[in-house]
Amino acid sequence: MLDAALIKECADPSLKPAIVEQFVHAVGSDDPLAITVKSGDRLILVPKPRNSEEAIQIVRENVGNSVVRVGLTQFPAGIGIKDPSKLNDDLVDPCSNLRMGTAQFAKILHIVARWYGNPTSEEVFPQLFDDAVHAWKTGEFEGETVFQEQGSGEAILQQSTSPEAGLGEKKEETPVVQPTEVSGEPYNAGIRIDLTRIGGQK
Repeated sequence: MLDAALIKECADPSLKPAIVEQFVHAVGSDDPLAITVKSGDRLILVPKPRNSEEAIQIVRENVGNSVVRVGLTQFPAGIGIKDPSKLNDDLVDPCSNLRMGTAQFAKILHIVARWYGNPTSEEVFPQLFDDAVHAWKTGEFEGETVFQEQGSGEAILQQSTSPEAGLGEKKEETPVVQPTEVSGEPYNAGIRIDLTRIGGQK
């Protein structure tokens, strides 16, 4: 479980702590130096880094040719970076990683909610969350590359203390990592999201 003080200090304020915990539990790692490297469906084994310097070196060696996920949120390294040498240890700093990851996830939640027509029913939120997590893991939602989708810059503000909070309210724009290019275009598989299980949602 994430430390409450870390969430309060570092997580994107547009997401309630319960959502942040749920997000990291679903996609992340307990190890801030954790690195996952995939080429297509193939997992590439990399040495376990002993410190942040080793971690960033491993990331630099693999980004561009593979999908590289890093840190507490398994943030996709390389977003907005054309030169891997510019990648720094913010990726493996727990606070910075959580800040970048939650800001990006809030944007993806907004993209998914917009696709649904911005519903306000709390009953719909678990489905939105699942689809946003799937988009985070695959890099795509309904054929669009979410890490390069600019969106509107608006993030979903959860009003309730429950993870199944309403979705209608928005906040002022929060600075997020604006993706411009992912070297090698690793997210190019045509993945579709199964939305049939929402039944009679209005």
